[in-house]
Formats: sequence, structure tokens, C-alpha cells
Amino acid sequence: MTAGLAAAAVALSGCLYSVIPEEAAPRPSQTNAPDTEGVAADLLPFYEQTLDWTSCDDGPVGFDCTYVTAPLDWENPGDGDIEISVSRHQATGTPIGSLLTNPGGPGGSGRDFILNSLDYAVGADLIDNYDVIGFDPRGVGDSTAVTCFDAGNMDKYLYDIPEAPRGSDAWEAELTKADQAFADACEANSDGILPFITTINSARDMDLLRAVLGDAQLNYLGYSYGTFLGATYANLYPDKAGRLVLDGAIDPAVSGLEVGTTQALGFESALRAYMQDCLDSGECPFNGTVDEAMADLGALLASVDRSPLKNDDGRMLGADSLMTAIIVTLYSEGNWGSLTQALDGVLQGDAYVAFYLADAYNAREDGIYLDNSSEAFTAYNCMDYPVENDQAAEDASMKKIEAGAPTIAPYWSGPDTCAVWPYEPTGTRGEIHAEGAGPILVVGTTNDPATPYEWSVSLAEQLEEGVLITRVGEGHTGYNKGNICVDSAVEAFLLDDVVPGEDLHCD
Repeated sequence: MTAGLAAAAVALSGCLYSVIPEEAAPRPSQTNAPDTEGVAADLLPFYEQTLDWTSCDDGPVGFDCTYVTAPLDWENPGDGDIEISVSRHQATGTPIGSLLTNPGGPGGSGRDFILNSLDYAVGADLIDNYDVIGFDPRGVGDSTAVTCFDAGNMDKYLYDIPEAPRGSDAWEAELTKADQAFADACEANSDGILPFITTINSARDMDLLRAVLGDAQLNYLGYSYGTFLGATYANLYPDKAGRLVLDGAIDPAVSGLEVGTTQALGFESALRAYMQDCLDSGECPFNGTVDEAMADLGALLASVDRSPLKNDDGRMLGADSLMTAIIVTLYSEGNWGSLTQALDGVLQGDAYVAFYLADAYNAREDGIYLDNSSEAFTAYNCMDYPVENDQAAEDASMKKIEAGAPTIAPYWSGPDTCAVWPYEPTGTRGEIHAEGAGPILVVGTTNDPATPYEWSVSLAEQLEEGVLITRVGEGHTGYNKGNICVDSAVEAFLLDDVVPGEDLHCD
């Protein structure tokens, strides 16, 4: 649930950075004094810290980085601390404050999102008027991080094909054993931080960032999971909530089971849209109607499930990895051509492009994992979502998926990784109203597969002053995707506090 493959491609390319001119001299490290108004005495040492900005070791010219010290346990701030890694691109014009951002996940590196994909994250007018801030939430990336498997064991966990037949008791047991080994490794290697990797704690960290950056209120642009983080912040600190934009919303009242069900239907819908486009292109490896082509794709997945394809590096492409390759391309319409290449290759017995796409989703390159997004994703979800043990509800969910997403359904079920997590979840699911926070913009895309449009509608309705912006189109999230109607409304709000008069519909 990150910004998608298009952003990942930008993140891996450094060729554009040479055209960014060097700044003559950076502004002072701290524009304003830390905001400590109303802060409890035991938290003052954190809120009063001064930031030491330096050039980012791995970043282009024009960016700087720092670390912020936060309590490990916000309820007991004397019980140890963690580090939050932060990147900044200073406003190219006169700054009106800081704009914190989050690319999604949970587990996406916000620090790297800004360092490597600034133009993808925000538009030019925001770059001109805001100090754009990226940060790795607790447990993520360059911050104090969740650590589980080494690369070899991560390969086995993500790509190995179970020996037992899909759906059998032995298959379930085999996957549960792998999940247990993963959870045990996370507990052994994460230095005691797992029970504190929660969205509520991350939202509290975000208020700390706001304060030490010298901002009286938080201005924020959050994508996908970042909408849940932003809504949680507004609920905790309504008086500190400034201009918040939540793009590609998660519905905080939806259970984990419902999330999986709705996403399956969303990805099937996006896959059908891709297939129509593929057939219309005249260069599609499938023929006939959309229904016929989808049936052929289902047969291809079943074939790979029975007889995996061997890649040049020795890995075997099974149906699950092929499904990962399919899913990652559906986040952005611009990646549909890559899906055609992958499927054409698999039909010819070549797994290379499919593995390339699956590796992009898993942040794997040349046998190395570039970040810990998979580990952090699990850590957050296992603490945020209560474990569900309702067989009747699970059966009803599966029937709904089989009826509405027949291509995806066979590869969408399996044991719950969080059932063997070493800590009980502390999160709850429920509506977020953020009373007193003021207007909050929620952007939803009508055929968003990862965060279906209905979630944005629901969140906008829940928020006391939620305002919905609807982008009619394909792909995940809506801002900075070339829709002038969406972009103008978001930027007018963030720059000038102009709230759309009514829910805005952008064709």
C-alpha cells in the first residue's frame, strides 16, 4: 500500500539529480524555537531538543537530514528512547512552515520518499513554499528499525513455494511454521521495540517532529496508510492539526478481514480495467473478451501453481510470486505495460520480468533487500489490527471474494501471520471523528485497488469536518497524478487554506 511502482522506479534512478543546482548557502538549521506549549514535564527533554541538520549521506544536493530522539514508550517516557530519521528539502521560496509527508505502507520510508522522489511526492508550488519533510516512522528504515531475517532467509520466506498442496491442512501448517520462524526472528533481532510499533505511537512521534521543527500546527500530506496515521494524529491532537490532506484513505473502522476482502475486489476490478486496455492495444498476449482473457489468466496462474518456472538466479516462480508481480503493477496505470511484458514472458516460459516486478514490490535488488518494509508492514499491522477468530465471518469473506474476484481468489487466502506474533495487538478499529481539528481534505480515486474509493468516502463522512475530493480514474491515490482539478484543490488548501465549498468531483 505504498505509492506504487512508478515511485519505486524514480527512487532507484539518480540520473535527474545532477540538474539540481547547488544552493549558495542553507538557511539556519532551526527556523523557529521548539513548540513546548502544554507539554508534560517528563516529555520536555524530548520537545526541547535542538536539531542538528547535516547533508544527507545518500541524498542529492539541496536536502539535509537529522535524527530526532523520541520515547520508546510514550506512556513511560523514562523507559528508553528511539531515533526517528528525518529528511528535509528547504523551501525554494519564502517558507510558510513545514509540510510533513508519509508515503504509506505501513513500512514505507518517508525519508527516502522525499530524498529520491520529491517531485512525485509534492507539486512544484508546495516545493516552493514549504520545507518538505520526510521521515521514517519508528520501526522503519533508517529510524530505530524492526529487524527480522537476513536476505537469504527473507528470500525463503517471501518466495519459497510450499511443498504441500494449496489449501490443504499440511499447506496451512507449512505456512504457519514459516510465519512462526519469521515472528521469532523479529522478536530476537528487534531489541525489544515490537510492542511499541503502533500507529498511535507514530502519531505521537509526529507531534514531536512538529514541535521540534518549530511549527505551532502540523501541516501534513499522507498517502494510503499515511491517511490512517494523519487521521490518528488529528484525533489525538485536534488543536495542533493544521492543514491535513489524506490521499487514498484507509477506513479506520474497517476490520482486517474486511480490508482483505475489499482489496481483493479492488484489485480484481483494476485487473479487469488493465485487461480491457491490453486487449484494445492490439499487443496483448490474450484474446477475446475481457471475461475470456481473465479466464485465460486464471488458467495461466493455475499452470504456474502446478509447474513453477525457474528463473536465471535459481528461484522458482510460483503463482504467489506471479500474483505479487500482477498486484504491484495495478497501483498505477503507467505500469500496465510492464504487466503485459511479464505475462507475455511467463507464457513463453520466462520468469525474468515477473520476478523483476515482484522484487520491486518487496524492495529486493540483486539479492539484497533495500529496506525493511516487509518487516515493518507486519509489525504495524499485527499491533494495530485485533486478531479475528470468527470462522463464519472468514467463510463469508471467502465466498464474497470467490464471487467478485475469481481470478485473484485462489491466491488470496492463507493463515494469519499475526496469529503467531509475539505480542497481543493494542490497536482497535473504530471511526475517527477528530472533533475540533477543523477541515481535513480526503482524496479518493474511483478505481483505486489498494485503498478502494468507498474507504475515502467513509473517512470523509466520519471526520467532523471532512471534505471529499473524488478523482475519477485508475490507480492508487489521486494528488500529483496530472489531474488539474485535484491538484489545484489540494494546493489551494495547503498554501492558502482554501477549503472546497462542497465535495469536489474531478473527472
